[in-house]
Amino acid sequence: MYQPYADERYYKEVYAGNDIPADNISKALTGASRHVDVLTFNRICSKGINALTEYQQDVVRETVCELAEFECENAELINSVLKSYSINGVSMEFGESWNITVQNGVAVKRDIYEKLCSTGLCCRSI
Repeated sequence: MYQPYADERYYKEVYAGNDIPADNISKALTGASRHVDVLTFNRICSKGINALTEYQQDVVRETVCELAEFECENAELINSVLKSYSINGVSMEFGESWNITVQNGVAVKRDIYEKLCSTGLCCRSI
């Protein structure tokens, strides 16, 4: 059975998160962990998080919590099938922007992705 890289205890006690509804924490952390796997080309799940350095483990767990909150807060936009729309001259476009990037199909805030990249796990050439 798949184990997320950050569990509910970590989210509440270490990360001090409280933005995800209590009944959705486990699902959100699992989904974010799966997205971290996509962003890191499955390098973590192939060897396990304990095979990483302490720094990498800390960054991965923090990234999972941040990504889970981002995905919960923006679920409607992320899951929208529309790319853009316009009403009375006001338009909105979904996809990459100055603070959002889409990597391997995963929408993520740039600062979260850059933090994860600092672990060296997101490099395509490895």
